[in-house]
Formats: sequence, structure tokens, C-alpha cells
Amino acid sequence: MTEHDVKTASETAHADQAVEQPSGSLTESASSELTEDQTLALLKRSDLTAETLTLLGRNAVAMKSRKVALAIATHPRTPRHVSVPTLRRLFTFDLMLVTRTPAVPADIKRAAEEQILNRLESLSAGEKISLARRASGRVAAALLSDPDIRVMTTALDNSHLLEAAVVAALMRNDAPDSLFAIASEHGKWSQRREVQIALLRNEKTPLAVAIQLARNFSADFLRETLPESRQGTILEAITQTPIGESG
Repeated sequence: MTEHDVKTASETAHADQAVEQPSGSLTESASSELTEDQTLALLKRSDLTAETLTLLGRNAVAMKSRKVALAIATHPRTPRHVSVPTLRRLFTFDLMLVTRTPAVPADIKRAAEEQILNRLESLSAGEKISLARRASGRVAAALLSDPDIRVMTTALDNSHLLEAAVVAALMRNDAPDSLFAIASEHGKWSQRREVQIALLRNEKTPLAVAIQLARNFSADFLRETLPESRQGTILEAITQTPIGESG
């Protein structure tokens, strides 16, 4: 066995021992010798200390691995000063996994969402559609402003999307016209009272839809809610049918 082989065998044994030892005993030297598989095995442990996770985050060789970077970002004990820089290394859909991992602290999930939001403009339509379907409610809400109707429609179907986010999207001055038509026909959101009110408030909502929605509210409420330019037309249109008492 050559001197090189002996050294390699020694380093491998040292690294193997580091994986098996208590989390707090990992040294910088030992962490630098870890392979990708050894690092991943270590990161499966829930008892790692912040110091150990910091050392692993400094392992430049291991951190080139997508799996290692994701494992460090999603470990519940990774310090924020390690997690946040690691997020910048991740692919967009790995960031999505971070936001969906229950053990990840809320502030790290939010930082991951910020990274996704900052990249939306550079993503393809197919990537946006996939995100709209699977990402967090906050990301789905941002995609309601996408000009691609396929993206917008998929975002409205996102199971994590909140009613407040839909209302906020409809209240934006720069909301795309197509959002109002799609939301007003959506099986879930078109039935929500606050969404209906947001649709009534905006002139981008198709007039026929606005007239239909107006039948769910009292005349007094409509006078306070409808754009002035539409009040006369809509109120006149619904006088032939009893107006709901809600409001």
C-alpha cells in the first residue's frame, strides 16, 4: 500500500468516525474530510448542534452537492446565518421544498419564498404553472398577477391559497383584466362573499357578472360598494328581480 493509499484510508476512517461520534465533537478538520454520502448521513441526525451544522456549511466540496445544500437548509437546527446564504444556492423547486418542510422555521420558509418571488420573471411558463400548483399560498398569490391565463388559473386552484390573498389580488390597480373573468367563474372563489365584493368594486369585472353578483346584496350596500360609473346600470338591471337582504 502506498503512502497516498494509507493517507486516504486514514482520512476515510476519520470521517466515518466523525459521522458516528456525538454531534458536538465534529472538528473542522473532520468536517472537511466528509464525502457527500457521509455528510448526508450526518445531516439525517436530529441532534446536530449549531456548531456542527456551521462546520458542514463551510465544507465547500460538500456544499457543491444539491442534496447537501438542501439538507442543510431544511435541518431544523441550522443557524440562520448558515441557512439564508444556503438558500441562494438552491434551485427554485428545491426552495419550494424548503417552504413545504414542516421542521423548517417560519422565518427561513419566508426567506425561501422571497428567493422564489425574486426569480419568477426569469422562469418559463411551464415552471410557473408547476409552482402555481405546488408552491405555498404566498407564491400562488403572486402568480395571480401573471399575464399567462394558464398560470393564473392554476394559482387559483392552489390548495394553500387564502381568500384574503385572492381579495388583495383583485384590489390591485395593476391586476390583469383576465383575473376578474376567471375568478368570477371559479367554483370556489366566486362563492366567497369577500371575493364577490372585491369583484363588484372593480370595473374590470365583466358587467354581466357584476349584475349577477349584485343580486346577492342590498341596494344600500351596492350604492356604497359599486363604482359610481356602474351604479345606475347595475341597480336598474336588478330592479326586476328581488335583491338579497344581505349587506
